[in-house]
Amino acid sequence: MSDTVLLSRPAPGVAQLTLHRPERLNAMDAELVGALHARLDEVAGDPSVRVVVLTGAGRAFCAGLDLAGYGTPAAADPAGGPMAVALATQEEIAGLVVHLRRLPQPVIAAVNGAAAGGGLALVLGSDIRLAAASARFSAAFIKIGVSGCDIGTSWLLPRIVGAGAAHEMMLTGRLVDAAEAARRGLVLEVVDDDVLLERALDEARLIQANAPLAVRMTKETMWASLEVGGLAAAISLENHTQLLCLGSDDQREAVAAFLEKRPPRWAPQAD
Repeated sequence: MSDTVLLSRPAPGVAQLTLHRPERLNAMDAELVGALHARLDEVAGDPSVRVVVLTGAGRAFCAGLDLAGYGTPAAADPAGGPMAVALATQEEIAGLVVHLRRLPQPVIAAVNGAAAGGGLALVLGSDIRLAAASARFSAAFIKIGVSGCDIGTSWLLPRIVGAGAAHEMMLTGRLVDAAEAARRGLVLEVVDDDVLLERALDEARLIQANAPLAVRMTKETMWASLEVGGLAAAISLENHTQLLCLGSDDQREAVAAFLEKRPPRWAPQAD
């Protein structure tokens, strides 16, 4: 597998995915995007992984599309002409956000340095977002002459920071520093660069204290509830989700651990 996305295990139950094109500020090309899809598939099928931490090597999280050249996506058919290749490229990159959402494990974005364009989209597609003091965010698409609405940003950003702030970010493409990102709710917290990954691991430990099935169902239901039409539909979805958890081995263990005043002992989860 390509070394443009590294997989490491910094703590039990945690898979760290590190975008690894530091010489290009981890900009997206076909190799990196394909490797990230493959790594996400790898961790999704690993029941020992409870939480995923996504970060970047070097001075940036991800600077967006590599303007020096993307390459040819794996699914592209060059015989279909330039437009077919362009569509395959668009779908391959945008599919990363959907892939993050569908991952059974929560994803913590540990944002170091620039997160621009597609890098911002990866941050928005994560479940929890932490920033180093060096982090900078930009919906940079408009700066290269294309719509600021790309890779799910037009749907995700307004839901996270509000419509007004999202419109301003997307229409200007300006840099938003870490302090402003925290103030607007784009990230949960800002920490010094040298403790960013440890802070992400702290958050992962808090998640792992909870029942694996409950965590998976919470992620799935939270994302799905953002798309349903109203409160009644969300409650119906919650009711069905709770039935999956009630009476499960995880739920029985959670109750037993609470009553016996001991830490729970979770069994590995099948995919």
